[in-house]
Amino acid sequence: MIGDPSASLGGFHATDLAEVSSDPLVLDGGGRWAVALPYSGAPVLARFRRWESTDADGTAAARWQGPPVDAWATSLDAHAYRQAVDEVRSAIEVGTVYQANLCRVMSADLPDSGAAEAAGLHALLSKGNPAPFGGYLSLPEHDVAVVSASPELFLGVRADGHRRSISSGPIKGTGRSESDLSDKDRAENIMIVDLVRNDLARITDPGSLRVPALLRVEEHPGLVHLVSVVEGDLRAGTAWPEILDATFPPGSVTGAPKSTALELIETLETARRDFYCGAFGWIDADTGEAELAVAIRTFWIRDGRLYFGTGAGITWASDPEAEWRETELKAQRLIAVASGTWNPEVS
Repeated sequence: MIGDPSASLGGFHATDLAEVSSDPLVLDGGGRWAVALPYSGAPVLARFRRWESTDADGTAAARWQGPPVDAWATSLDAHAYRQAVDEVRSAIEVGTVYQANLCRVMSADLPDSGAAEAAGLHALLSKGNPAPFGGYLSLPEHDVAVVSASPELFLGVRADGHRRSISSGPIKGTGRSESDLSDKDRAENIMIVDLVRNDLARITDPGSLRVPALLRVEEHPGLVHLVSVVEGDLRAGTAWPEILDATFPPGSVTGAPKSTALELIETLETARRDFYCGAFGWIDADTGEAELAVAIRTFWIRDGRLYFGTGAGITWASDPEAEWRETELKAQRLIAVASGTWNPEVS
């Protein structure tokens, strides 16, 4: 892993690393932090001293050479994934869960260690697959390189005087066009909205929760999503460890009920999700504001290999082949972009 510590998040390019921590208590101290919360494992919290506009975001000198498109392997092939969908449906039939998100992890060796910079991949994705919560974090000395093109808001916190509001924008329902979205997609979205409401109710003022958007269709490169928004007034004095305890991991990538869905996922998935399906973004401990995305459409580098996760929400109405195709749709464009080249001398 090469390059200096840096990040690009929320419209700012971060440099001059001050400290790295795994303790969420630091997020209530001071400074602006780049945040990568793995689905399982220790948080990666990096405080940078300098945050500058991404008009010149540090990608000018970055290089990237992705793996060939046909070099990618998957933790679950089509047959295994369809079998796992059937097992989720069996669990739904007996009442163990109502819905569960079933994921697989794709990976490929990087062909050139000298052209494997997270900033370069971020530049490539920003050009080929722009996303509202795209960004990267690179900490070479800590073996961390995460690059996201996430379209989904996990937690947004905004401050207005002494009052802070918190919002979440769960995505459930994916198709190539709006006509692909089904009653199954709409029912699944509403189910996850209820789960997110329950999570946020633990940390918001009673009676303040609201759903200003339900089943909104959003267009993204190559596909559309159904998106809802849940928001409320954050209870005064609520610290970040309490916020994360109440809401993490995100409901849209786990299932309902969350606790039993997590147990089912553990038995069916054959690869660790790692940074995939966690949270990724920034937290400003000075202003009390934050923007964390659900770490979907997210790549990470480990031991010279590039990883990417893809998945689908499974309900009783799921068709195993259709769910497999949804995971393919979500991965297809991103894998193609990441398998390209970013050379600042010619890009």
